[in-house]
Amino acid sequence: MSGAVDRGLLSPLTVGHDGLVSDGAVVDALVTAELALVRAWAAVGALPSVEAETIAAAWGWDAELHRAHSHGIDAGDLAEAGVAGGNPVIPLVSFLKQRVEAEQRAWVHRGATSQDIVDTALMLVARGAVDTILVELEAAETALAAFAAEHRDVVAAGRTLTAHAVPTTVGLRAVGWLGGLRRASARLRQLTLPAQLGGAAGTRASFVELGGAAASALPTRFAEAAGLASVEEVWHTSRWPVTELGDALTQTTDALGKFAGDVTTLSRTEIAELGSGAGGASSTMPQKSNPVQAVLIRSAALRAPQLAATLHVCAALAVDERPDGAWHAEWPTLRELLRLALGASAHGAQLARALRVDREAVARTLGLTRGLILAERVSLVLTPLIGTDRVRALVARAAAGEDLAALLTALPEAAPLDLPALLDPTHYLGDALTRVDRATTPAPAPDSEGEAS
Repeated sequence: MSGAVDRGLLSPLTVGHDGLVSDGAVVDALVTAELALVRAWAAVGALPSVEAETIAAAWGWDAELHRAHSHGIDAGDLAEAGVAGGNPVIPLVSFLKQRVEAEQRAWVHRGATSQDIVDTALMLVARGAVDTILVELEAAETALAAFAAEHRDVVAAGRTLTAHAVPTTVGLRAVGWLGGLRRASARLRQLTLPAQLGGAAGTRASFVELGGAAASALPTRFAEAAGLASVEEVWHTSRWPVTELGDALTQTTDALGKFAGDVTTLSRTEIAELGSGAGGASSTMPQKSNPVQAVLIRSAALRAPQLAATLHVCAALAVDERPDGAWHAEWPTLRELLRLALGASAHGAQLARALRVDREAVARTLGLTRGLILAERVSLVLTPLIGTDRVRALVARAAAGEDLAALLTALPEAAPLDLPALLDPTHYLGDALTRVDRATTPAPAPDSEGEAS
């Protein structure tokens, strides 16, 4: 029997997109965090830099990857050894000490607590994942902006509560998707992903005892060595870095889910306004071409909010100066949320690039109500002429099957009106075209003084 490793068999969304949050990546991040602490001690003058770099070499520091990589620590071995202490750092320290000279071992994990290393490692993992998610979102945004511009004035049926409402355009619908992704990207870029260095109970007493006055600079130097943000406060039980990250990731899957949800709806056989490339086959129905990418994205959007909620529960129950279980519950929750956002953003970029419009289907759907999609406009124009009750009666007759244009033509009060224009959906688009133009026109490049030229 194969090992109990999640290879994505039941999570096709994430296959090929979760290496950044794998167990191996987490081990790399844990070692990198420990190495950052060694380098921080060197940066404050407590340890010769040459000694710190000797330790770095022993732990497999890769300057090109900017992480410890060829350290030789097996994730499975570390996982098994970590059960007794409830976290992987306890055996990690033992493994790392074995890889350096005896006189260097005092600098391994010097003054730190396990939570310092795990929290910092998870922020390192998150940073790599978020950077990749942003690249995928940018690709999706570029594709959707081009799609919106191309279909700027393709008039379509707008729907509210599933029913036809008023005309919109395919381009404006895409601008809605685009706006959601852009806001998600902005929130991800605004995240603070900090290092953690508080010592046993957040007082940093061990660092002061070991380093004296120089220890005051240690948290900042640790963050710099790790490549993470430096924050003054200890966040052992103030879990805002985790909840803010979780919320930003969920906003990302929300935006991607909205996009994918519209694609699945508009790809239905009886609508068929959108298509997304070759699609996926059915195991029994050869005629089917399923919108698989959109379906997989939706699966992430359905799961992510509950994961973010779990992070908030953990934050609320992070009692005392070190949490008793709430902290532990964060680890797999946050990683799964990162994993879902990685897969959803990758599939979102692919879906955006593959998206196609069937203009004939769009026009056919627009005409299904035989002009009633303009009932709001008709009401706005006619109510001052014939009153609310007569307008409602006229619309009701059209809804019952009579021809709206014929009813209007027979109405004496409508004689002065340009009825073809009144019933032309292209004349009732509000500011749709302007909004598409605004959303798809690149911002002017700043001039030499930083102002738009």
